[in-house]
Amino acid sequence: MRDVQWMLEYGINRFGSLAALEARLPKPATAAELAAMSDDRYLSLMALRVFRAGLRHSVVDAKWPNFETVFWGFDPEKVVLMSAEHIERLMQDTRIIRHLGKLKSVPRNAQMLLDIRQEHGSFGGFIAQWPEQDIVGLWRYLAKRGYQLGGLSAPSFLRMVGKDTFVLGGDVVAALIAQDIVTKHPTSQRDLAAVQAAFNTWQAQSGRPLCQISMMLALTANH
Repeated sequence: MRDVQWMLEYGINRFGSLAALEARLPKPATAAELAAMSDDRYLSLMALRVFRAGLRHSVVDAKWPNFETVFWGFDPEKVVLMSAEHIERLMQDTRIIRHLGKLKSVPRNAQMLLDIRQEHGSFGGFIAQWPEQDIVGLWRYLAKRGYQLGGLSAPSFLRMVGKDTFVLGGDVVAALIAQDIVTKHPTSQRDLAAVQAAFNTWQAQSGRPLCQISMMLALTANH
């Protein structure tokens, strides 16, 4: 596979200068910032990702203040007490998007968050301390213990909160295939391990966060 310097040079050529490229690259949150984020914000962003999946993001985002209201600011200790009857009543609330499966995910994911907090002392601290060199392991963990967090949802949620991660969008996958790292969209543990190993190599070469390498790699799609 090509080294990260090739990606960097490609990005510089694309945008005209290193400064122009750097201005477009995402910056992850620090471990301290992740640990300091409140549980209600984690739950809100987790729910936002679940509702965005398969729906137009602008439609979901426009209604999100109403979601904050009906889910009591996403306080997990309150949300986890929502009964099935309460969720059924929300299905009649025209202020929000009425999707039963997605609505049910919110109290279930509140329970996951509280369980992790009980086990590790802090949900934010748990997210912060997970090593980026095994970020696909965190994807699997959240997908297994959470609800509707499979596929791209866990990595997208992590990107939203600022945890350093790559995201296997179409251009990233196309570039991984072009570099013979995988032959198709990676879903198996073997393919995901190969992708993680490639990103770890690029990170060791450059010292850059995974999210920046991910964007630079996406720019090279089909090249």
